[in-house]
Parts: sequence; structure tokens; C-alpha cells
Amino acid sequence: MSEVPLMSGFPSDPALRVTLVNWQDPPFNQWSFQHLRELIPTQRIPRGQGPVRPLARHDTMLDPGVVAVQLVDDRVSTLAELIEETSTDAVLVVHDGRIVLERYYGGMTPDTVHLLMSVTKSVVGCVAGVLVDRGQLDPSLPVDVYVPEVTGSGYSGATVRDVLDMRTGVLFREEYTNPESEVRVMERHMGWRPGLSPGYIGGMYAFLASMTAASHHGGPFVYRSADTDMLGWVCERAAGVRMADLISTLIWQRMGAEHEAEITCDGVGSAIHDGGMSATARDVARFGQMLLDDGYVSGIPVVPSRWLVQSRMLDPDIRGAFTASASEATLTGGWYRNQFWYVPGPVGDLQVCMGIHGQMVLIDRATRTVSVKLSSWPTAQSPSQLLDTIRAFVATGRYLAGLSGHGHNRTALTGPIGVVEGRGRGRS
Repeated sequence: MSEVPLMSGFPSDPALRVTLVNWQDPPFNQWSFQHLRELIPTQRIPRGQGPVRPLARHDTMLDPGVVAVQLVDDRVSTLAELIEETSTDAVLVVHDGRIVLERYYGGMTPDTVHLLMSVTKSVVGCVAGVLVDRGQLDPSLPVDVYVPEVTGSGYSGATVRDVLDMRTGVLFREEYTNPESEVRVMERHMGWRPGLSPGYIGGMYAFLASMTAASHHGGPFVYRSADTDMLGWVCERAAGVRMADLISTLIWQRMGAEHEAEITCDGVGSAIHDGGMSATARDVARFGQMLLDDGYVSGIPVVPSRWLVQSRMLDPDIRGAFTASASEATLTGGWYRNQFWYVPGPVGDLQVCMGIHGQMVLIDRATRTVSVKLSSWPTAQSPSQLLDTIRAFVATGRYLAGLSGHGHNRTALTGPIGVVEGRGRGRS
């Protein structure tokens, strides 16, 4: 099958055809993640008419074969090998504001948009941060104030802060291998899977309003994609603007994106806030660089600095919520705040935006490095590939910054992340 391109023929051969039934499964997902608008209704996220933020290439590009990586199984590999072995569609590394590595695979090019999955959540979190800064959104208020339709549902009484940090008590199982888990049922409501019936006519928002509670709000962190969808609905009501246009005017245009992005929507036009965005690797890197620069682009504020600083400030409450979660076993010592993941690294905390099937933006403030990987993993989740990718990007940042040793802070927490020094010191 790999010798003949998917979707070949007029019409395409049934064996090569990508559909709503198979688009998230291998090998079809490599094609679909780059062509989602051909399968699912999609709204444009215009870049506007403003200047493109420069993203210059370094005079000497990085050879990924010289960066050594200690994998979670204790083998020593390289960044090049990890890229090759983890279904990579694009990888891009920016150090001190300049591209040092940029490669594409599987038919992807610099101007191809790729599905970001839950990296979308971090973009929506930034939209919320701007609305909070403008006084249009109050994190302390219940979501019912903005969306009365959820009064009496599992979301009733949950605050905006609860959905921002995924600490609601809503019953929601993020079990990708279980077709009857809430995350898969929600996909049928939002048009990502077949099976639409009269009961699904209300779309994703009707599903959110039908959810029940499993526990009290404000408790442990539990990764629930539905919480981001609830947050997006709240943002739209607070601003009186749909999400595609909020992202465009508040984030994409102001950060100097080069290409327009996209976001899928359900059958009634509601954006899929939890994972529907597609964008180019370079624009995703621009987003990561904006985060690294505390929300500024060319001296102009895009996302409020205090919002980003608050996100990465660890306190006992937010740490305790994460400790009690299932995520602690994989991302030991981490936390989740304002739709961002944080993980302790060898020389500083790492900010991570990530999505299933291998989508990642890693911001390493200690080494001034932004690393982007867009992928089509054959499975939705792989803890070993996730940690290996983080380790590889940490090792890359340290190599580029010329750091030696294993760092000195939080040494007891560096085990899941790990690092091995790069081989040699120059670029090739």
C-alpha cells in the first residue's frame, strides 16, 4: 500500500481511501493529518495583512546525528534516530530566535498545515489569557454565568479556573482505545467519527450540556478534553466572537504568522477547541517563540506576560492536584496550568504543548530553545515515545547552548526526562 499514494485514483481505490472511519488509524493518518479540511468541515483562521514575523535560519544548521539522547529504556540514541523512528512529519528547532533544524517527511512541506491535536488547547488558553487581561473574562466566575445552557449539568458550578486547569468534577474518560469512552463519544458529536444520528444534531455543545458530574469541582487534575471545549464555549460567549476569529485576531495575526491556520467545526459550526487546529510547522514555532519571549513579538505584547508567568509558577495547590493524577507517573514532578503542561528539566522547568499521535511544542527557557515535532504515530498515546521526544529536545537545547554536566536543580526529578551530552560541540 505504501508504494501507491493514499487517495490515488478518480475516485480513489477503496483500499487507499481515507475516510472518517479510518483517518486516525495508520497508515491513513499520515495523509489525513495534512488534509483534514478534505474530510471534516473547517473554519479558516486568517493571518491578516500584517507583517510576517521573521524566522531567520542560522548560518550553520544543526546535524541531528550529533545530539545524543538517553532513551527511557537506557539506550543511547541520537536526535536523528528518534526523528526517523517516531513517525515524524515535521521537526523544527529554533535557538535564540533562529532556525537551526527544519526537516519534513511524508509529503509535508513548509507551507503544509498539519493537525495539532491538543496543542490547540494551549492556543485556546492564550485566547482566554487575553480576554482575562481585557476584563472580558473572570476566572473566578462559574461557567454557568457565561453559558447558562450547562446549568444543571455536570459543569454547573465549575469555575472558569476549574476548566482552565482541568480540575472539574465532570465524568469524562480520556480513553482512546475504548470506543465508548466519553472522548470517543464526543468525537461523534463533533463530526470526527461516523455515526451521526438525530440525537447528535446539537453538536458538541449539546454533548457538553448533557454531561454529568463524578466528583466535586476544584479537586485533582484529570485530563479532560471536554474541559477545553467548555473553556472555548465560555470564551466565545464572553467575547461575542467565534473561536476561529478570536484565534485570528488575538493570536495569529498579532504574532506575525506566515500562513493562515484552520480549525475543524461540528455540524452546527462550533469549533473543536480541544484539538481541531491545523497549522504549518513554522507558525507553530512562531507561537512557541512568542511563549518563550513572555508573550511579546518584536516588542509588542500578544499574550499578557503575567498570564504566562502565572502559568509556570508552581504552588502547593496546583502541584498537589497533579500529584493526585494519573499523569504524575509519566511526567513526574510536573503540573498543568492554563492549558499548558510543565515538566521539571535538568536546568529548568520545561513548558510543553502536546497532542496525541505525537504533536509537541517544547519551550526550554534555560537554553532559549523552541522545538516543534508534528507526527503521525500509529497509536494515540505512547508514554515512551513522549518521554523520548522530550529528552531529545532537552538534549538538543543543551547541545546548542553549550551546557555541560547534568544540571544542578531538582536532580531528584530529572529521571523521567534525563539527558546525555551531545557528541562534539560544532554544527555541521
